[in-house]
Amino acid sequence: MADALTLTPELVPQLTPKLTAAAAERVALIARKQGRAPVLRLAVEGGGCSGFQYKFDLADGPEADDQVSETGGVRLVVDPVSHQLVAGSMVDYVESLGGAAFRVENPQAAAGCGCGSSFGI
Repeated sequence: MADALTLTPELVPQLTPKLTAAAAERVALIARKQGRAPVLRLAVEGGGCSGFQYKFDLADGPEADDQVSETGGVRLVVDPVSHQLVAGSMVDYVESLGGAAFRVENPQAAAGCGCGSSFGI
C-alpha cells in the first residue's frame, strides 16, 4: 500500500504533476481544434470504482493557487486539494486497440481499476 505524501512547501514544486511529450502534443491538438489555450486541468473527485476519479478539462489558465507545470508549451494545472492526491504523478496519452485516453501514473495510488480513470489511496 502506498504511503500518503506529506507536502512541505519545499516539496510542492518538485512533486507537481507533469505531462509526457505525448500528452502535451494531444492537449495542444485538442486546444488548437477548439480555439483554446493549451492548458489542461487535472482534478480529483470522489467516486469511481476505487474511491477517487481523475477529471480532465481544458482551462483558460491557472487559478491563483494552482500548481503549474509546463511541457512543450502546454501547461498542466492542478488545484491544491487535488494536488495532495496526485503529487508526483505523470500524465500520459496512450493509444491502443481498446481506444485512446489520458492515463495518470500516480505513485500515491494503492489501488486502481481497469479503466485507469479511478484510484484509491
